[in-house]
Amino acid sequence: MIWFNNDKDVGFIATAKGERLSVQGSDFLDGGRPEGRCGGRVVAFRVVGEGPEARAVDVVFVDDAAPRRARIRRSAGR
Repeated sequence: MIWFNNDKDVGFIATAKGERLSVQGSDFLDGGRPEGRCGGRVVAFRVVGEGPEARAVDVVFVDDAAPRRARIRRSAGR
């Protein structure tokens, strides 16, 4: 995801080939529109259309890797 403007309900996605595809809020599956800053987040999508008419649809955010849990530290006295 390059960016998404919530006020205008439009944004852009970069493909693996370096293409920029437009995306509208209605193109996100299950109401998964981005909230806040989303630049750099990984998305999965389908491309419809060709050339300048191409755009992303069925867009979903790919789950980030689960964060590692903090280790429990024990004091030396135990």
